[in-house]
Amino acid sequence: METPVIRTDLNRSAISRYLQLATLFRRRIESGQWPVGDQIPTIDELAVDCGVARATIRHALGTLEAEGLVERFRAKGTFVRRRPQDQLLICEVETDWSGLLNAREGALIKVLSDRTGTTPNYLPHTIGEVSATYRHLRRLHSQNGVPFLIADVYLDESLSKTISPEAFKTKTALRLAASLPGVNIIDARQTLTIGTADIETAERLQVALNAPVVHVTRSAVDQRGVLILVSNGIYRGDVVRVDFKLR
Repeated sequence: METPVIRTDLNRSAISRYLQLATLFRRRIESGQWPVGDQIPTIDELAVDCGVARATIRHALGTLEAEGLVERFRAKGTFVRRRPQDQLLICEVETDWSGLLNAREGALIKVLSDRTGTTPNYLPHTIGEVSATYRHLRRLHSQNGVPFLIADVYLDESLSKTISPEAFKTKTALRLAASLPGVNIIDARQTLTIGTADIETAERLQVALNAPVVHVTRSAVDQRGVLILVSNGIYRGDVVRVDFKLR
């Protein structure tokens, strides 16, 4: 007895249908439902299964082809070329203090902007006393030419003056805070949430609009009880891995 086809309701979201389908097909490749080297269903079959026009299927497959995930051949069909993460780094978001202080091997940090006299737009954690002013840096992290993180870092301005310009290009946000002379971090928090890339994020991280991303917010308080660091980062969802030790 054949398993009935469960059609996807693409009307539940305001996102363009071809983008929804591109995400669906990308997930099928990633999960192994469509194995590397195999031919995927035809455009006509996908159009029937998904209840959309053939042009919408072509548009979705064109997105995956531009990403190098599939390859289309005239009169032969469409074949899976690689899985999404095969040619990308795996970015491990650490869950312990020592891991968060480590620099990512081979990663490059580009400072996109550097402003003083600012305050964080959003405080993700209710810890510590807010400093009078902060130094705000927007930084882009990449590895092997692939951007994987765009981050807004707010450091207590009075303390940030002791940091060398080179450190802003080489140290993670928490390492910047922990390396400040005379500073002892007594409390630190990290929160991870899942979202999708807006236009600006998609452009910076070189991903499709509405592609999955991971939002990571971090806060650190020093021995005076002052909130010396607030960091809001957005990671590419296709390169992130978070491991937890349960025991």
